[in-house]
Amino acid sequence: MKKIIPIFAVLTMVLSACGAGGGAATPIPVATAFPTNTPSVNATAEVASAGGTAGEERLSSADGMSEIYIPEGTFRMGAMDTEEERDEVPSHNVTLKAFWIDKFEVTNGMYFNCVKAGACEPPQYLKSETRDSYFGNAEFNDFPVVYVTSYQAELYCKWAGRRLPTEAEWERAARGDDFRTYPWGDDRPDSSRGNFNFIVGDTTRVGSYPAGASPFGVLDMAGNVAEWVADYYDANYYAQNVTVNPTGPGARSQYFQRVVRGGTFQDAYKDIRVANRASVRGSNPSAQDQFSADYLGDVSPKIGFRCASD
Repeated sequence: MKKIIPIFAVLTMVLSACGAGGGAATPIPVATAFPTNTPSVNATAEVASAGGTAGEERLSSADGMSEIYIPEGTFRMGAMDTEEERDEVPSHNVTLKAFWIDKFEVTNGMYFNCVKAGACEPPQYLKSETRDSYFGNAEFNDFPVVYVTSYQAELYCKWAGRRLPTEAEWERAARGDDFRTYPWGDDRPDSSRGNFNFIVGDTTRVGSYPAGASPFGVLDMAGNVAEWVADYYDANYYAQNVTVNPTGPGARSQYFQRVVRGGTFQDAYKDIRVANRASVRGSNPSAQDQFSADYLGDVSPKIGFRCASD
């Protein structure tokens, strides 16, 4: 993986690790101003749990992430509202096996621990949209990591004993089993439910909008940062009518376009709908030149990720 940042900056971060992540895995505190839509959960369950009830939580011993159980079931995937776009239709029933998904987007502090362990490369830049000092700055430990490639996201999830969610898994975790437009329902977004439309202008601490929780209690699935998922992008993929555990098409071009989901802190309301799809150039680890754009793909201050597991 290409290291765009100077190596001495990484060494500086590691030497100051006591202030920027590290230590025992602890749950992330969540704001409680709007405690709606979040089911009762066991927040201290260990990873050893093999499954349970919808919305059940367990704590990853690898990185301290709270994971939420999504049971086996069938849901309606795709747009069912007046803002539908061509790549969001036709809506169709999809049946998924049970899985776990991260309650929050992966944070700077979590990702820093992977870098310290030697399993991850640092983000391609250490800044955020408006902050020159972001990754490695203890003030932003609980904010989503950004400027990571799709391959870096995959490597982190592998280190943490998980994987990137499929696009279908991401959408079910965000929508639940009804036809809602947003994770919280059909009401238009406002500043209590998510970070979008330049209301903040940069990332916010994960878990800051409990009123925006999905039916399963997953947070930050509308706004803050968009999220890499496992699927390659094909605008016409839904027309193929893959209805059981879809994993997306093969690579569609030399540019390895990947799906990102969830919208960003800059996006308008229609782009943080649960059906909204976007594509970004993903990594191609098979490219011969590891310093090339083909190998890396694109990065952004508006893209992070969360992980899932079976």
